[in-house]
Amino acid sequence: MIKNIELNKYNLVLGLLGFVLFIIFPISESNLLASNMFAVAVLMAIWWTTEAIPIAATSLVPLVLIPLFGIDSGKQVAGLYFNSIVFLFIGGFLIAIAMERWGLHRRLALSIIDKIGSNPKKIILGFMVSSFFLSMFISNTATTIMMLPIGLGIISKLESDFSKSETRNFSIALMLGIAYSASVGGTATLIGTAPNLAFKSIF
Repeated sequence: MIKNIELNKYNLVLGLLGFVLFIIFPISESNLLASNMFAVAVLMAIWWTTEAIPIAATSLVPLVLIPLFGIDSGKQVAGLYFNSIVFLFIGGFLIAIAMERWGLHRRLALSIIDKIGSNPKKIILGFMVSSFFLSMFISNTATTIMMLPIGLGIISKLESDFSKSETRNFSIALMLGIAYSASVGGTATLIGTAPNLAFKSIF
């Protein structure tokens, strides 16, 4: 715990040093606004990846620094935090929470497996179909996290009935199947994955 606190302090200072460095020595003398924006991006990148402070707090950094350095107005920056894309994200998260709360993902996966069949190939296919379908309506990351415990439960059951070496190929195929099908399903709708919404807003 103490080591984590010390590491967070180090990362906090590291982010601030990177920010100050690019403010003092801008990457472009002719375009100070772009240089200042780069400095803000460096600060956020360090704090975000190292979690020097909570990610939610890091996400608010532009709201303070961008207007402070004259990069853009506070009104313009604040508007980006409350637009249709953000609320679409929130809607996807609420659907994911509701599905997890009522075990819909588990019931869906098991019912599809029940209909498709119970041999190893069909179990993997069942998980892939479930992951693909769920990922169309919630984040592909959330889908993978929700499907993972179900898959691990089946793997544990098989490992107790057989040896780990016998079930190794099945375990690898099942985990990869969940991950890849969730990624593919995520491309089907706007809320399936964050890059879809980012692309929509940029386009």
